[in-house]
Amino acid sequence: MLEQRIQQHFIDSADLKYQAAQALSHPIAAAVQAVLACVTSGGKVLACGNGPSAAEAQQFAAFCVAGFERERPELAALALTADSTLLTAATAASQDVAQQFARQVRALGQAGDVLLALSVTGNDANLLAATEAAHERDMTVVVLTGRTGGKLAALLRETDVLISVPHDRAARVREVHALALHCLCDGVDAQLLGEQEIP
Repeated sequence: MLEQRIQQHFIDSADLKYQAAQALSHPIAAAVQAVLACVTSGGKVLACGNGPSAAEAQQFAAFCVAGFERERPELAALALTADSTLLTAATAASQDVAQQFARQVRALGQAGDVLLALSVTGNDANLLAATEAAHERDMTVVVLTGRTGGKLAALLRETDVLISVPHDRAARVREVHALALHCLCDGVDAQLLGEQEIP
């Protein structure tokens, strides 16, 4: 019984990825172009998310700086979720916790930079505030969400990118987010370094 349940997770995950491949390839390609335009003009990517999405944001920043699957020069990226002192300062000072990422975007973001926001629901107050702050700085916003994109989708501009996984279950959405981020990293590397056969 337990083994069948485990196998069903693999099947459901594979089915969703197969179904989403065609729908998500265009927005992921658009995200590759946004990140590429940013880093090749001296800009940086600021990545953020909550809970498990925070870990994905940190992993993406690490792939940019340390490399993905090939050796290449470092790309400027920073996970806004990585500084625990800064993140907890809002709570300690009784300030609005919803501004924790927006403050960093206003302090670090510049025109031409990219904000990468990850959210299963698309309704996180701190990501909404960060998106608004990014727009104030004339940054491009790339959002990875589930289903409809929630309130984040409504904030996006024509020049922004929405990668919305067509599913409601958080675990499935995060699995596709991980794959989408891998595709994003690989796409940037392919554009910078040339195509390489995928083993």
